[in-house]
Amino acid sequence: MNIPTVWKSLCMVGLSSVSFMTQLYAAEWTLTPQTQVSFDIHSMGFLIVKGRFEQIQSSMHFDTAAPQQASAQFVLDINHLNLSKPSLQNLILGEDFFYLEKYPTATFRSQEFVPLGKGHYAIKGDLTLRGVTQPVVLDTILKPNSTDPQLLDVESKTVVNRSDFGMKKAFAGIGEKVNIEVSGQWQLK
Repeated sequence: MNIPTVWKSLCMVGLSSVSFMTQLYAAEWTLTPQTQVSFDIHSMGFLIVKGRFEQIQSSMHFDTAAPQQASAQFVLDINHLNLSKPSLQNLILGEDFFYLEKYPTATFRSQEFVPLGKGHYAIKGDLTLRGVTQPVVLDTILKPNSTDPQLLDVESKTVVNRSDFGMKKAFAGIGEKVNIEVSGQWQLK
């Protein structure tokens, strides 16, 4: 094999890899089953309760070359909420908080991905709890997984006030601020 042929072969492999990566990132994604969507509530510096949603419907369209065209959404099943303190189950799922009987899901729908550099994004969107929709910004890191090219690692956080969604304010010693986090991976569909 002569030098021009080797060079041509290497260029074709490189272009194929770039094309594959472009297709990979301009695709549809879903959260892996191992990904945790959770919240925690503190009061006076102490963790009061941590909850994790066990059933999540999710989708994301994401292209690193055009993040402004990206979109993401989640539907969280409130009935499948795992709490760190099961003794608070009736209170948290009751009328004063999630009101499961009337509102069985919570949703997030993005409106805009704002690139902040090095895989860091501000994802602006609407969070709906108890039939009340409020704007939120998810502070998000999206990076290619180091061992599997079909995964994107995700760390995403925001803080909301419970009372903004019609939940009882500072009820039973449970704090007003709720930390929401997504931690895990998006997987290529």
